[in-house]
Amino acid sequence: MAYVIAEPCIGVKDTACVDVCPVDAIHPRKDENGFAAATQLYINPDDCIDCGACVPVCPVAAIFPVDDLPRQWRHFAATNAEHFAKAGAGDST
Repeated sequence: MAYVIAEPCIGVKDTACVDVCPVDAIHPRKDENGFAAATQLYINPDDCIDCGACVPVCPVAAIFPVDDLPRQWRHFAATNAEHFAKAGAGDST
C-alpha cells in the first residue's frame, strides 16, 4: 500500500517529506526541473516502500496511505501515479 500526497500540499510544496524519504519516491525536488511549475509534490506508487517516514514531517498533513485517503481526496491516488507516468513519457518530473 503506497502513500499518496493529497490536496493540502497544493500551493505549499514543503519538501521535508522529500528529505526523509529513504527511496527518493517523492518529487519534484527543489533542484529538479519543474519544481516551480508543480502545484504539489507527488509520491511514486511504484517506488514507495510504505515506510511512512514522510507522514510525521508533513506540516500540512497531506500524506495518507492510499487505503486511508479521505473520500474527497481519493482521486489523488491517480493524480500521483499520473505525474510519474507523464514523467516516464518524457515530461519533466
